[in-house]
Amino acid sequence: MRVLLATRNAKKLRELRRILDATGADVEIAGLDDVPAYPEVPETGLTFEENALLKARAGVQATGLPTIADDSGITVDVLNGMPGVFSARWAGRHGDDEANLRLVLGQVAEVPDEHLGAEFVCAAALCIPGGREYVTHGRQPGKLIREPRGENGFGYDPIFVAAGNTRTNAELTAEEKDAISHRGQAMRALADILHEQIESH
Repeated sequence: MRVLLATRNAKKLRELRRILDATGADVEIAGLDDVPAYPEVPETGLTFEENALLKARAGVQATGLPTIADDSGITVDVLNGMPGVFSARWAGRHGDDEANLRLVLGQVAEVPDEHLGAEFVCAAALCIPGGREYVTHGRQPGKLIREPRGENGFGYDPIFVAAGNTRTNAELTAEEKDAISHRGQAMRALADILHEQIESH
């Protein structure tokens, strides 16, 4: 089965391919750069689930391929759950990881360490030709630290330490991160659904 992952983020695409490959799902995974271009919908949803569904629906409609899309981000307790769905563009320009990370650190600079609770959240959607839709969720609770550490991962990984860990997500190997990450949880659940779809056809 050929499946579209509706993203152009090369790091995210590698991560999603790795997670799905590790589940043994018998799928060929294409990214947006591997299919004819189509107008991408703006992420106007107010929740991660709404945005994931918007992107997955657009992909299946444009390509006829089963389409997976995710929307994910970080929620910071003392920022009332923000950046949330605005995580990728928190500093104003989409995908500027360094600016986003620095802005969050600046916003919590005066907050005591014990109140730096945060959580990575992911909603992953699978839309299949014919109208079937599935959504899975993943959560990774933890806390922020004051200065970035680590060279792996992306986004807010260098300033996030998962509950029970001492290393940031950016200090984990890819396999270690996948095993506990919000996206890993959501994508493994979607892979189970994909297996069912393959077996039923």
